[in-house]
Amino acid sequence: MTESYLFKLADTSSEIKEYFALRRSIFVEEQKFFKLHDFDDIDAIAYPIVAQEIKSDRVVGVVRIYEPEAGLWYGGRLGTHPEYRRGWQIGKGLIYKAVTTANTWGCTRFLATVQSQNVRFFQRLHWASLEEMTIGDRPHHLMEADLSFYPAGTEIRPKLVPFQQEA
Repeated sequence: MTESYLFKLADTSSEIKEYFALRRSIFVEEQKFFKLHDFDDIDAIAYPIVAQEIKSDRVVGVVRIYEPEAGLWYGGRLGTHPEYRRGWQIGKGLIYKAVTTANTWGCTRFLATVQSQNVRFFQRLHWASLEEMTIGDRPHHLMEADLSFYPAGTEIRPKLVPFQQEA
C-alpha cells in the first residue's frame, strides 16, 4: 500500500514483543481503556499484524485478527503509534492487511467493534455500521467489512503460536 511501511503478520519474537508493547502504550497508558494490561483470552487465538517502518524496522502500528468460528473473523486492537498518526496511512494499511489476510484464509464475514470517533474512517474503507454499543463505558459500533473490496491473496495460514505473557 505504501513504500514507507510494511504490513505483515508478526512472526518473530521481537516483532511480537513490539506488537504487545505498542498495544499497551496505546490502550493502557494513552487511552486508559485498561488498567494494567490489555491481554485477554482472544490473544490465544489471534494473529498479530504489524506495520513496520521500512527504514527502521520499528513497529508503528498493530491489529489482531481471529476466527472464533469457521468463516467468521474479527479484527481488534487496531492502533498506531502517536508519532505516525498523520494521514491515516498506517490504519488504512493495517485494515487492508487484516481483512485481505482473513479473506485469504476462508473469511465469509469480517467484523470489528470500532470506537465511535473512527466510524467515518471505516465507512470510507467500505465498512458498514451494524449497531451501536458501549464497551468499557465508551461508545463503539459493531461494523462489517464489505469483502468485495478486500481480495483474497495467497498467504499461507501459519500455525498459531500463542504469545506467552511475561510475569
